[in-house]
Amino acid sequence: MQKRKPLKKIPAFSSEAEEAVFWDKANSTEYFSGEGGIRLRLPLRTIIISFRIPRKLLERLKKLAQLKDVPYQSLLKIYLDEKVRDEIAILKKVA
Repeated sequence: MQKRKPLKKIPAFSSEAEEAVFWDKANSTEYFSGEGGIRLRLPLRTIIISFRIPRKLLERLKKLAQLKDVPYQSLLKIYLDEKVRDEIAILKKVA
């Protein structure tokens, strides 16, 4: 019988975008054994909003998400988070 490597500890994340980037690059078998059930208690971190965007923009976003093999809503959250952080950093430097 082969001895299994100890599982790695999942790090704490400061945002969903950071977590998405981590799991995009991580090998999940190093963090989960696949045996038995895993009970996750995820905090409610998101709220539902509604806004309108041009159909062509949504189509391009969905195509890009498909090419990256991620859900388009997740990709949109990542891009929004990156842009907002960049803009805040720029405005703090100007002020």
